[in-house]
Amino acid sequence: MTSPQDTEETLRLAAQGFDLLFANDLEAAVDVFATEGQDNSPFHLMGLGVCAFLKAALGMEPELMEDAVKCLTLAEQGARKCMKLAKSSTPSHRFQSGIEWEVLHTDTIVLLGLTHALSESYKGYLQCLYELNRQALSSSFDTRLFKTLYPNGLDAYATPSQATPAASRRPSERSLQYVKATPTIPVRTSGFFARWTGLGAVTPMPVLGTITNPTNGPVEELILSGAAFGYGLFNLVLSLLPAKIRNVVGFLGYSHDRQLALKALAVSAARTDVHAVFAGLVLMTYYGVLLLASGYQADEKHIIDQYWGIVRRVSQRYPKGSLWILNKAKVQRMIGDPEGAIVTLQGGLRGDRQKSFPQADALLAFELAWTLFQCRRYEESAQMFMDVTKMNNWSHATYHFLAAGCYISIGQSDKAQSLLDALSQIMDKRRGRNMPTEVFIKKKLAFYKQKHARRGGDPNRFAESMKISPAEGGVAALAWNTHAHADKETALAHIEELAAFTPPVDMQTEYMTFPLSTYQPENLLDLDTPDELAVRSLILGILHRTLGDYTGARKLFHDALKHYQNVDVNSWVGGMTHFELAVLDMKEGEWRSAGLIEEDPAEDDTVLEVWRRAIKSAKDTLAHAHALCTRETDLSSRLDSRIVMLREEIDVKMRQLGIFDM
Repeated sequence: MTSPQDTEETLRLAAQGFDLLFANDLEAAVDVFATEGQDNSPFHLMGLGVCAFLKAALGMEPELMEDAVKCLTLAEQGARKCMKLAKSSTPSHRFQSGIEWEVLHTDTIVLLGLTHALSESYKGYLQCLYELNRQALSSSFDTRLFKTLYPNGLDAYATPSQATPAASRRPSERSLQYVKATPTIPVRTSGFFARWTGLGAVTPMPVLGTITNPTNGPVEELILSGAAFGYGLFNLVLSLLPAKIRNVVGFLGYSHDRQLALKALAVSAARTDVHAVFAGLVLMTYYGVLLLASGYQADEKHIIDQYWGIVRRVSQRYPKGSLWILNKAKVQRMIGDPEGAIVTLQGGLRGDRQKSFPQADALLAFELAWTLFQCRRYEESAQMFMDVTKMNNWSHATYHFLAAGCYISIGQSDKAQSLLDALSQIMDKRRGRNMPTEVFIKKKLAFYKQKHARRGGDPNRFAESMKISPAEGGVAALAWNTHAHADKETALAHIEELAAFTPPVDMQTEYMTFPLSTYQPENLLDLDTPDELAVRSLILGILHRTLGDYTGARKLFHDALKHYQNVDVNSWVGGMTHFELAVLDMKEGEWRSAGLIEEDPAEDDTVLEVWRRAIKSAKDTLAHAHALCTRETDLSSRLDSRIVMLREEIDVKMRQLGIFDM
C-alpha cells in the first residue's frame, strides 16, 4: 500500500514530467513518466495519457488517441484501487482519506470522455457522455468534490486577474443559489454527473486554500486545484455541446452554469498545482475562441484581463512553451496588435528553440499564417500555410486551398492553379470519409470550374475565374473572423478591392460614396453568380461594421440575404449573415446606449429601452441563424458553436442590465 509520504514523492516526480511538457520538451516528459519503477504510478500513467492526448488533440490526429485511451484507462484503474486502499490509512493532509485519488480518478474520466468528443460528431459527443457516466458508476466514492471543498462558493479565492478576491462579471442567479444553498435533499448519490452537478451526499470538510487559511503541502494543493478544475471543465464542456446534445443532457435532468464553471477554472488557474496550468490552458483556449468567434462580448475587458493574467503567469514559469507563446500572440491579435503577434510567433518558431513538441509548434505556424493573412501579407501567409503541411498530418488539402487563395489575392493565378491542381490527388490519398473542410473544398472547385467553362476559359486555368479569393471569402476565413479584427487601413483596402469588382454595388455607404467599378456590357462580369454576390455583400457588411458604419453594414447584410435566396453552393451564407446581423444588433445597442449616457435621453428613450430593443432583435436574428444551421449546411458545427457563444454573451449582458423577462 502507498504511504502518504510515497504519495507526495510520486506526485513530486510526476510534476517534473509535467514541467518538461509545459516547457515544450515532450520527449523528456515522456521519459520521466515512463521511468522504471514509476510505470505503475497513477500519476505517471496519467502523464503519459496527457502527452498522447495533447499530441492527438493539438495535431488534430484522432488516430493517436488509442495510446491516450490505453494510458488513461490504466491510470483510472490505478487511481480507483488507491482510493479503496486509502480509506483505511491516515492521510498526510487535512481532508478525507483518499480524496486525492478521487481527484485523479476524475481527471482520467474527463480525459477519457474528451477522446470521444474530439471527433466533433454527434455520435462522439454521446459516447463522451456515456463514457463519463459509465466509468463513474463503477466508483464507490460519490462525495460531491466541488460542493464539499468549496461550501461557501468561490468569492474568497484569487484568480489570475485578481490577486485578491473580487468578482468582475456578475454571476447568474443560479450561481448564487448554488453556492449558498444547503444540500439537505440528495437527489442522486452516485455517478459522474452527480459529482459535478451538485447531486449527492456531502461529507463536511474544512474550508482550506483561502488567503486566510492556505494549503499545507502539494497534496492539499492538488485536491483543491483539481476539484475546481474538474468542476469547471465538466460544466464548461456541457455548456458548449451542440444544441441537440445539450437537449439530451437536459432530458436526463442535468444542467450547467458556464459563468460559475469559468470562475472555478480561474480559481484553479491561480493555484500552483499541475491542474492550475491545465485550467489556464482551458481558459486561454475558451477566451481565445470567444474573442475570435463570438463577435460580441458583454465584458470584453474582463475577458482580456483574465486572458492576459493567465498568459503572463504561465509564460513566466515556462517561457519556451509553444502553447503559451501561441496564446500571447492570440491576445495581441485580439487587442489590435497583429504586427506584435507576428513578432511573437516568429520568435516562437526560431530554429534554435526546443522542437520536441511538433504538434504545438504547428499551431504557432498556423496562427502565424492567419495573422499574416489578416495583415494582407499574402505571399508570406501562403508560404506559412504550406510550411504547416510539413509539421502535421491534418488536412493538407485545406492548407493548399488557403495558400492558393493567398496567391489569388495578389494576382498570381499560375501559383494558385498549381496548388489547386494538386488537391484531387491529396484528397484521394486520404482513407475513409473526407473531412468537412474537404467536402466544402470539393464543392468550391466544381463551382469555379463550371464558372470558368461558362465563360469559355481554358479548363486547366480555372483559377483565372476566381475573383474573390477562396481564402478571403470562404467559410474558413469568415470563421477565423479576420475581417472583424481588421484595422482601419486594412478594412478600407478590402472595401476598395471588393467594391471594384463588377457589377457595381448598388448602394452607397459612408465608405462607398460612388461606384468604384464600371460595367461595360461587352465585358464579362467579375462576379456573375448569386453565390459570389452574397459573399461580397457579407464581407463588406462585416468590414463596415468593423469601421463603425452600422447603417451601411445593415444594408449590406440584407443585400447578402437577398442574394442568398438563389445561391448554389454557399449554403452557409444565410446562417452566417444572420449571425453577423445579431452581432451588429449588440454592437449598435452598445454604441447607442453609450451616446445616451453622454447626452440627455431624447423622447424618453432610456438606456434600458435601447438595450431591450437590441437584445430582442439579436435573439430573433440568432434564431433565424440557428434554423439555417442544418446538416446540409457546410461546416454547420462551427456556426452552431458561434451561435452558442453569442447567446451566452447576450445572457451575460441581460444579467448585467438586470433584464430577466426576455
